[in-house]
Amino acid sequence: MIHGYRADQVRAAEQGEPELLESGELMRRAVKALTKVARHRLREQGGQRVVALVGPGNNGADALWAVHRLAKKGLDVAAVVHDTTAVPAQQEAADAAAAAGAQLHAGDGPEALATISAAHVVLDGITGLGGRPGVPLFARHWVDAIYPGAYVIAVDAPSGQPVDGGPVVPDAVFADETVTFVAPKPVHLLPPTESTTGLLTVIDIGVRAPGEPAVTSLDPDDVAALWPVPQRGDDKYSRGVLGLVAGGESYTGAAVLSATAAVTAGVGMLRYVGTPEPEALVRAAVPEATHGPGRVQAWAIGPGLDVASRAKGAKAQLDVAREALDSDLPVLLDAGGLDLVTGVRDAPTLLTPHAGEAARLLSRLGGGEVERADVEADPVTHARRIGELTGATVLLKGASTLVVPPSGPVLVQSSAPAWLATAGSGDVLTGLVGTLLAAGLDPATAGALGALVHGEAAHDASGGGPVRALAVAEEIGRTLARLLAASPG
Repeated sequence: MIHGYRADQVRAAEQGEPELLESGELMRRAVKALTKVARHRLREQGGQRVVALVGPGNNGADALWAVHRLAKKGLDVAAVVHDTTAVPAQQEAADAAAAAGAQLHAGDGPEALATISAAHVVLDGITGLGGRPGVPLFARHWVDAIYPGAYVIAVDAPSGQPVDGGPVVPDAVFADETVTFVAPKPVHLLPPTESTTGLLTVIDIGVRAPGEPAVTSLDPDDVAALWPVPQRGDDKYSRGVLGLVAGGESYTGAAVLSATAAVTAGVGMLRYVGTPEPEALVRAAVPEATHGPGRVQAWAIGPGLDVASRAKGAKAQLDVAREALDSDLPVLLDAGGLDLVTGVRDAPTLLTPHAGEAARLLSRLGGGEVERADVEADPVTHARRIGELTGATVLLKGASTLVVPPSGPVLVQSSAPAWLATAGSGDVLTGLVGTLLAAGLDPATAGALGALVHGEAAHDASGGGPVRALAVAEEIGRTLARLLAASPG
């Protein structure tokens, strides 16, 4: 697992190592790593000049000391500095850098801006973990002067972006790489600010992990420990029976996709409830499924469901969905099933909207108009608001899938290929995650683990090119076999 921590947690963890902090050892370790990355990227870029942008904080001091080390190695380096008197380590670093041959410029005059625009690699040390969203006034011309082809390395976090997560600041720094210390921060892992981080390089400087994470991301090595692998003596009932309410006379394929995903993910038994046409398709495509309501361990409701339909069988199907919501069983609600959400449900509940569906749900339940763009700009805040209104765990689908439980860390999965953005992929995810709910996993773990395996199956099925949703559903079993075999232990 990858864990991310808030800025205040990391600062407290550093304060918990007083000998390393007061002796300057933490800074030396950070600077050594930053220097190594800068040299390597300069060689990769075929460039000649490194320029540091130095604000009045410890990250600025890190950047200045890196300039000093690079200058000692004979590289063409410079720094544009705001105020070295704010941090004692900065004045010492500035003197050492100048003595080693680095050029230092103050302010945002023509000479300083020309120096920035000539950089092949830029070290962004404008703000640190304590910085507020937005670039400080003194540095705005600096950021504007960066040559578009320069390789920007942010020190700890891209300056001006919200360190603890939030909307992207358009005129702040967008890094090609971020070198961060101790552990990732929310800005690096959560959408949409992860896009401003670039390649994330995490440096261990000897500080212990600072408590409960704010953000967690599963990786493929976690699958073996979390996936409900059957044991000797298990049967189809003990492995989990999933009730699937999906499809309608207008949206027939969703039922096939969800049902296929469930059986290839290893559900013990699938009970399908649909209207005549999708029911016939499921009978043909997924002969393992049984049909009609019955005893289940969890329900997945919504792919292809039209709650306003008057077609044959629609009322009976909707009655089953409403009975499931009134039960104390875990329920996953997707697509049309989200229209059945009216407020707080006490039993375990997982909602799986995309941004547009989340906006409609918030507009309906929250009493104010919310647009899709609002959700995309600040997905964590909006997912939390849905959770407050419903008591549910919220899986917000997107290029990065967020899983926001009522309490505890936000989970984020970002490894799926862009080819997975295709019609029907959400239906596949419903069948996959529903299988995990039926096996007894809690909604947050089921959502994050399902999103991880969904993305891995898409990689396997696509081979690097376009992929249809049905191919992803059919690939899940082979993907699981690969992940379970490859996981350590």
